[in-house]
Amino acid sequence: MTTPVKVQIFGQPYTIRGELEEAYVQKLSAYVDQKMRAIAEATSTVDTQKIAVLAALAIADELHNAQSERGEREELLREQADRCLTLVERALKQTA
Repeated sequence: MTTPVKVQIFGQPYTIRGELEEAYVQKLSAYVDQKMRAIAEATSTVDTQKIAVLAALAIADELHNAQSERGEREELLREQADRCLTLVERALKQTA
């Protein structure tokens, strides 16, 4: 069952409906609010739509960077696993 969650983002009230936990929706909303306020302060922009778009771009950049870092870590782990497997195979051949 979906429970509406009331949040406030950049001074505007919103009612969010969905399957997400209320605490999580509140956390996401607070994050977006913080991003919008930081951008508004840094740019001295008063146009809420522009601030929202800039906040969305900043959040998309964070997501993209996190995904790239995750991919790099996974590649490193694969390489390390391959090296370990090679060492184990060599050791097994020597004991056979």
